Amino acid sequence: MSSSSLSSPASSHPLAPYGWDADWESEFARYAEQGLLPGRVVRVDRGLCDVITPAGTVRADTEFVVPRDPMKVVCTGDWVAVDPEGSDPRYVRTLLPRRTAFVRSTSSKRSEGQILAANVDYAVVAVSLALELDLGRVERFLALAWESGAQPVVVLSKADLVPDAATMAHLVQDVETVAPGVPVLPVSSARGEGLDVLAAVLSGGTSVLLGQSGAGKSTLANALLGEDVMDVQAIRDVDGKGRHTTTTRNLLALPGGGVLIDTPGLRGVGLWDAESGVGQVFAEIEELAANCRFHDCAHIAEPGCAVLGAVESGELPERRLDSYRKLLRENQRIVAKSDARMRAEIRKEWKRKGAVGRAAMEAKRGGLR
Repeated sequence: MSSSSLSSPASSHPLAPYGWDADWESEFARYAEQGLLPGRVVRVDRGLCDVITPAGTVRADTEFVVPRDPMKVVCTGDWVAVDPEGSDPRYVRTLLPRRTAFVRSTSSKRSEGQILAANVDYAVVAVSLALELDLGRVERFLALAWESGAQPVVVLSKADLVPDAATMAHLVQDVETVAPGVPVLPVSSARGEGLDVLAAVLSGGTSVLLGQSGAGKSTLANALLGEDVMDVQAIRDVDGKGRHTTTTRNLLALPGGGVLIDTPGLRGVGLWDAESGVGQVFAEIEELAANCRFHDCAHIAEPGCAVLGAVESGELPERRLDSYRKLLRENQRIVAKSDARMRAEIRKEWKRKGAVGRAAMEAKRGGLR
């Protein structure tokens, strides 16, 4: 790869279809001076990753960028600096600072966050119309999406299973009521309906496709890509759920512009420090809360509570308030756990450094004798 191609304007750069722009070029400048190649991680697998670079896709080891903090591990969507051609093996030398990151809490007892995708512009939440709508789950996904810094988009997949236009309109309206400021798009991959609208929304940016197993994500990804790139498996007739068709997170270029990150089906979607995201999902409750008599009103039984007043008048559905309380409580618990874990790790590090210091002092004293 010639140096002229690396210094070309961002719009004509070989990585422009993958999201490269003037800001990434500026961020990478000091690494270019070291002879490193820019690249975007398209797949991560057991300490190795596939990186698309101006010289093509390369396989690189992440050994030099393995952090103690799981929030800083290499992830699909990351922009990185890798060794130039001729290095064997190649290594990822550094990660460029992320603009956005979609994070959920893990199911482990360590209360750690797990990054599902980095540098994402659109978080596409796929909701299957083969099952009864779970509005609480939609709200949970949207809270994480807003918190990530990406623009959420809700796709009602398998729209061909709802042939009645009036019923479809009601379903869209139901989701719109819990998704303020979010496009809600019914899509049928089988019939190709709604795909052009979705592709237009996602063009030019990086999108991550999220949802439960059986939500039709892989089928939707194939339809957007225009070819069968992702494996598709039949869902179970018993409960409408499918197995995890996608087992890794893959970044793929869309024919109409932009890139798509497909993810495995998510059974658990735990919040991770998503208070502001919850606030955006329940914006109407936060607006009502501003009119409560007490500024620290918990909206349970306080006199002069504008939120409870809205529930009593029918302006605010009680289910909506219950969901808001549930997500806030969950978020507070995970924040408290992660803070406690962080404090414990800091204390552990202090003890380690103290032990090292004491050993050094003892060695020094021994030398003076």
